[in-house]
Amino acid sequence: MKKSIYLIILVWLVWSCSESETNTPLAVSSPDGRNEVIFQIINGKPAYRVFHDNSVVIDTSFMSFEIRGAGILGSNVEISDQQARPFTEIWEMPWGEQRKVENTYNELSIELRENSPTPRTFRVIFRVYDDGLGFRYHFPEQENLSEVIIESELTEFNLTSDPMVWWIPGDWDIYEHLYNTTRFSKIDATSKRNHPNLAQTYIPYNAVNTPVTMKTDDGLYLNFHEANLTDYSDMTLRIDSLELKMVSELVGSEITGYKVKRNTPFDTPWRTIQIADRAGDLIESNLIVNLNEPNKLGDVSWFTPMKYVGIWWEMHMGTRTWDYASGNHGATTEHAKELIDFAAENNIGGLLVEGWNTGWERWIGFPDREGVFDFITPYPDYDLREVVLYGDKKGVQLIMHHETSAAPRTYDQQMDTAYALMESLGIHSVKTGYVGKIIPEGEYHHGQWMVNHYRRALEKGAAHQIAINAHEPIKDTGIRRTLPNAISREGLRGQEFNAWASDGGNPPEHLPIVAFTRMLAGPIDFTPGIFNISLDPHKPDNQINTTLAHQLGLYVVIYSPIQMAADLIENYEGVNTFQFIRDVGVDWEQSKVLDGEVGDFVVIAREERNTGNWFVGGIADENGKETTVAFDFLPEGETFMASIYRDSPNAHFRDNPTACDITSQEIKKGDELDIRMAPGGGFAISLLKK
Repeated sequence: MKKSIYLIILVWLVWSCSESETNTPLAVSSPDGRNEVIFQIINGKPAYRVFHDNSVVIDTSFMSFEIRGAGILGSNVEISDQQARPFTEIWEMPWGEQRKVENTYNELSIELRENSPTPRTFRVIFRVYDDGLGFRYHFPEQENLSEVIIESELTEFNLTSDPMVWWIPGDWDIYEHLYNTTRFSKIDATSKRNHPNLAQTYIPYNAVNTPVTMKTDDGLYLNFHEANLTDYSDMTLRIDSLELKMVSELVGSEITGYKVKRNTPFDTPWRTIQIADRAGDLIESNLIVNLNEPNKLGDVSWFTPMKYVGIWWEMHMGTRTWDYASGNHGATTEHAKELIDFAAENNIGGLLVEGWNTGWERWIGFPDREGVFDFITPYPDYDLREVVLYGDKKGVQLIMHHETSAAPRTYDQQMDTAYALMESLGIHSVKTGYVGKIIPEGEYHHGQWMVNHYRRALEKGAAHQIAINAHEPIKDTGIRRTLPNAISREGLRGQEFNAWASDGGNPPEHLPIVAFTRMLAGPIDFTPGIFNISLDPHKPDNQINTTLAHQLGLYVVIYSPIQMAADLIENYEGVNTFQFIRDVGVDWEQSKVLDGEVGDFVVIAREERNTGNWFVGGIADENGKETTVAFDFLPEGETFMASIYRDSPNAHFRDNPTACDITSQEIKKGDELDIRMAPGGGFAISLLKK
C-alpha cells in the first residue's frame, strides 16, 4: 500500500510539472501489485498510464471519440464518479486448454462528464490483472446522447521505446498474411497491399491487426488485442512511427461511411494489454477469455472435441475438385465412406466433407455470387443421409461445410433451414467460409455489419446445437467463454498456402510466430499433419517448409478442440509416425509452456482431460533449436511410457524433411530429456500412463 501511495504522488508530481491543468490521479493495481494503471484528466482530456514493476510501460495516452454530428467526446470532461472493487472467481471451460480458470482482478470504473450546458457522460472501466489489463468504454442511456454514430475511436497506446514487433497489416478483409518482424519504427503495412494468393484484401492505412506482440530491449513482452468484440467494428492499430504511438483505427464501411452505430446504453469491446516477463506467459494468459461474460449456453456436451479427416487437401493437391461439373468430384458418397472407414480404424472421430452441396461451379471470382449456394441440396453423387448413417454405425461424426462465397445475405436467408437440417441429422458442427469480397460491395469482413453476421451464426447455431468453426472469420476475442459453440476459426495464413502460394509457402518461422501472436486470441483450425512434405507428385514446385516431426508437434503446440489429420489418407497408411496422431488428445486438463521465444521456437506440454495422459510438442524456425524437456509437470509417484518422435540427426526442412526417429522409454517426474530440433524441425512426445 505504501508503494502504491508513493507511486501516485510521484506520478502526480511529474504530470503537475508538465501540464497546466491536472486533477488528482486515480490508480488501480493488479492483485500482485506489479501492474498499475494511473488515470487522470489533463487539460480536459482523459489519459492513462501503465506501469510494470514501477517502470512506465505505456506513457501518457489519451482517449476520445469523434461522434458524427456531435464533435469530439472526451475533449472537455471532468471526473463525476469513481468506483473500485476487487473480484475473484474460478470458472470451468467446457472444453479448452485447461479445465479451471482463475479470474482475479482489481477494477476501477470512472464516470466522465462534459463541461457543457448539455453534458454527455461515459465511463472508462479498467480491470487490472497479474498478466495485464483491459479497459472499455460504457455509454449509459442519456437524454443528450441516445444514438451514437462513431466516426473514429481515438484510443492511444503510447510506447516508451522502439520495441521489436511481430505484426501483420491492418487489413479490413483478411488476416492471411505472413508475419513481419521489425522494429516498431520500421512498420510499413501499406507495402503489403498486393498479394497474388489473396482473394480479397484492403489495407487503407499504415496500421496493424491484433493480436500484435512486442518485445522491449529490456526483455518485457507486450501484446495488444481486444476482448468481447460485440456489435462493434474490429480495431486495427494505426502506427505513428515517429512518436512511437498507436491509435485505434476501426474498420469502416463504404456504404454507411461510419465505423460504428449504436444506441445507448452500450459497451465497447475491451482494449487489452498483456504484460509478461517470459514469452511463454503470453500463451498461458487467460486475460482475453476472462474479459468475456460467463457461459450463456449452459451444457454444450452435444459438441465433442475431436480429430477429423476430410475431403479438403486433395482439392489443394488437384486430385479432386469441389464442383460436380468437373467430372472429378471429391464429395461422393463412396469417398466419404472410405474416409469414415479410415477414421474409425484410427481413433479419429470426425469427417469434414467439402463440396457436397450445389453451387460450387460459380463460387469464386463471379460478381453474381448472391444466391448461388444452396445449403440443403447435395450434388447427385452425394447422399447426405446415407453418409451420416454410415458414420453413426462407425462412431464417426459428420462435420458440415457451408461456404458462403462472401455472400452473407444469402447465408442469412438459409441459415435457420440449414441448421435445422443439421439438427435433424444429428450433425453438431459446421465449418463456415467467406472467401471473396463481401457482397454488398463496400462492406468488409471485419466491419460492424459482418461482426454482427458472424454473431448471428453463433446464436442461431446454438439454438440448433450447432458449433461453428469459421474460416475467413472475424478475429477471436474470447467469445468462446460466453458462447462455447464458437469452437475454432481460421483467421491466419493456413496450411493451404503451402500448396498453392507462389511466394514459396509459409516459412519455418511462421508457426513459432503464430503461437505468440494469433494463438493468443483463441483456437486455430490450422489443419496440421502433412506427411508428404514434398507434395510430390501433385505440386512439384511447392513443399511444406517443416520437417515431419514439426507437423506432429503442431498437434500440441497450435491449440484447437478440433484437429485435422489433413493429408491424403494414403500418405498415412503403413507409416509408423502416424501413431502419434492416433494417440494425441484434443481436450486438455491443463497446459504448460515449457520454453519458447517469439519466432524462434516453442515447447508446450498438455494433460489430456479424463485420462491423465500428457503430450508434449515442440516446433522450431529455420535455425533449429536444442532444448531440454524437464518433466517436472508430471504427477508425483507415477510412471509414464513415453513415445518420442524427433528429427533424425540429418533432418532438415528443405533437404531431408521426413527423417524422423521414434524411441520409447519410461518417464517420471524429475526426469529430463535433451532434444535437438532440426532447422524447421520439431518433436512430439506421448506420455501414456502405465
